[in-house]
Amino acid sequence: LTIVITTFKSENAVSECLKHIDKDCKVINIENSKNQDYKKKIEQSFKNVHCILTGENLGYAKANNIGLKNTSTKYALILNPDTNLLPDTLEKFFIAAKRLPDFAIIGPIINTNENISDENNNDTKQVDKVRGHAMFLNLSEFREIGFFDENFFIYLEEIDLCKRLIEKGKKIYIDKNIKISH
Repeated sequence: LTIVITTFKSENAVSECLKHIDKDCKVINIENSKNQDYKKKIEQSFKNVHCILTGENLGYAKANNIGLKNTSTKYALILNPDTNLLPDTLEKFFIAAKRLPDFAIIGPIINTNENISDENNNDTKQVDKVRGHAMFLNLSEFREIGFFDENFFIYLEEIDLCKRLIEKGKKIYIDKNIKISH
């Protein structure tokens, strides 16, 4: 698993986010600037983080794609810098991935009052989209379509990605056991 976090001048938020990630987990932080001090501070404070500076604000979609193209693991987790993982979040993503081997994306539950149960599985529901703040990706399912459409600078890029996946017959799920702090 590689966690991809795109940032733009959000040092405080990303530092808090990184504190909640297991130190053995590989993280790629795409910083939409040329701030060498930021890169140095993040990489010194968090040894599992590789920070890539884009040199300018390329936007969320393009920056995430840079992170995903630098990922060699089977899975990637797109995570917003203002999102914090709970102690068992990653473990629960892997449990869901094992149970749903044909998934393209698994998202966490957003609203704990939300009823996502269906007749096939009490824990998951197949959906047509997930919110972009935490998306667990099965990278082999993206070969046909690529990743985010870079024509989207910020906002709606995850909706477009999900739509293109669904059009290719790919599966997107929400798992009620997976929770994050957002």
